[in-house]
Amino acid sequence: QVQLVESGGGLVQPGGSLTLSCAASGRSISSYDMSWFRQAPGKERQFVAGITWNSGSTKYADSVKGRFTISRDNALNMVYLQMNTLNAEDTAVYLCQGSGSWGQGTQVTVSS
Repeated sequence: QVQLVESGGGLVQPGGSLTLSCAASGRSISSYDMSWFRQAPGKERQFVAGITWNSGSTKYADSVKGRFTISRDNALNMVYLQMNTLNAEDTAVYLCQGSGSWGQGTQVTVSS
């Protein structure tokens, strides 16, 4: 089974940027589509972005389209989420998902 560990979250001002990382271990994720989700307090888990196994295709939630970019490095067993022009509505725990596994999440807080 794949273990996924997210990192890179933190406190950022509105308009700022963060890059999240998802490190996979236990098995290669190179043949799996991977996704990022987020969950804000009191809200349901929401799809944010997804990427196919070969990076041939990406998909984004309308709320982040044009601001977030998902990428991966199969050689390093890593998935990334570059987040730009952050706003308060982006505050949430961000979780990496794929290969039947979920990470524990990393907190992103956007506040002045």
